[in-house]
Amino acid sequence: MNKNTFTADFEINASPKMLYPYLNTAGGLAQWFADDVSLDGDKNFLFFWDGEENKAKLSGQRSNIYVKYEFLDEDDEPSYIELKLEVNELTQSTFLVITDHSDNFDNEELYEMWDQMVGSLKEIVGG
Repeated sequence: MNKNTFTADFEINASPKMLYPYLNTAGGLAQWFADDVSLDGDKNFLFFWDGEENKAKLSGQRSNIYVKYEFLDEDDEPSYIELKLEVNELTQSTFLVITDHSDNFDNEELYEMWDQMVGSLKEIVGG
């Protein structure tokens, strides 16, 4: 089955160095991204939403720049989420660029969901 690739960016008034731990650690992600996040014995991330567990591996990362989580419970083409931090050199503004590659084809719903989650992250970091 085909997947939809949704991309959106959100300005956050915080440095990449401050934001990165909220993107690449279970404790940081649990504060804004999912109901709960933990690591299993193989260092896979376990994301919990509405009581349902979703297992993902950290398939890519670059310190203070990006992380990519590939979900492991997929039979065909895997879903993934990439969280990238970009700084506008002119304004020094930090943007969180989200790429959500999943079965959800409703881009409006995806934008609203991500906007709400990033809003929670902004409240946490004061951005």
